[in-house]
Amino acid sequence: MHSTRILSRGIAALTAFGAVVAGPAYAAMTSGADQVAGSGTTSTSTADGAEAGRPGDCAVPAGTSQVDVELDGVAYPVRVHVPDAGPGAGPDTDHSTGAPPLVLNLHPSNGNAESISAYNDLDLTADAEGFVTVAPNGAIPVADPNPDQVWFWNVPGVPTTAGAYPPPGTRDDVEFLTAVIDELVDLGCADPRRVYATGHSGGARMASAYACARPDKVAAIAPVAGLRAGRPSPDDPAAVELQSCAPARSVPVITFHGDADTVNPYQGNGDKRWGYTTQLAVQSWARMNGCTTGPSVEPVTEHVVRETYTTCRGRADVVFYKVAGGTHSWPGGNDSSATQEVSATELIWEFFTHYRR
Repeated sequence: MHSTRILSRGIAALTAFGAVVAGPAYAAMTSGADQVAGSGTTSTSTADGAEAGRPGDCAVPAGTSQVDVELDGVAYPVRVHVPDAGPGAGPDTDHSTGAPPLVLNLHPSNGNAESISAYNDLDLTADAEGFVTVAPNGAIPVADPNPDQVWFWNVPGVPTTAGAYPPPGTRDDVEFLTAVIDELVDLGCADPRRVYATGHSGGARMASAYACARPDKVAAIAPVAGLRAGRPSPDDPAAVELQSCAPARSVPVITFHGDADTVNPYQGNGDKRWGYTTQLAVQSWARMNGCTTGPSVEPVTEHVVRETYTTCRGRADVVFYKVAGGTHSWPGGNDSSATQEVSATELIWEFFTHYRR
């Protein structure tokens, strides 16, 4: 039995986004058409023949609310933001169903739903473009008691940043995120063909792991400062354990990482939580997506370079923004150490708009 509890409505506008200096450069992007990852086909995203202007059927009101999502008999509160214009009103709503796209926004380790929402300003883009954002909390409390309500994700097969593996019986966060998606679809607040996942740091690792495990649920992912392509090999953390990420369909990827990141080092480390290099993670997704062209390397700004892998199975491109001197931060985010030369939030949404399952 699903239940919805509305705690609050509306959220004040946050700070403006950093400017995007250059737009996306992925190949084969066709104006007016969405790419269907894993199928190699395209479908025209026009409203021809649809019930133009049909209102959405989302049961959650506009603004920011709390929705209870049940898993194994336990209800977990999940932060949901519905566009201020109302569900179904945005330019990216599929008017044949009335359901808008949905973006999972996953917090870093030692974070929560409110902190990531304030950090990357995704709700502002959601209001402008007409999609729903959902920010759940991870399974594992950072402390007991947990007065600050901050959490770790139960990323499959790896320890938390505290160095310990989750104890037996810890909530399965792959199953939980699936329940979150299904709940929002059931509530009429998400088009199941246009569900996406992003996250920062530990949330990026969780988004990566979710795409490995449930590529049937997400149309594309955008890990920031934490892309993985499976867990590090227990015998050699510098290598990927291939069997831990073998998605049955291609998943388009856009990702961002600073080469001066000391939390999830670009060059990798010996930690069983992190391990291999960011470059290997990018190359591994290109391999899994069957990309045969690339990387194409192009300067974007003074300190940002874009690497793009194309001619991929299902047109599931892999795009990597490398930030020279970049810290463990969200480009364009509300962080004094973050580069403002590009806005990850804006680039991520632009990338997502080209994909559906």
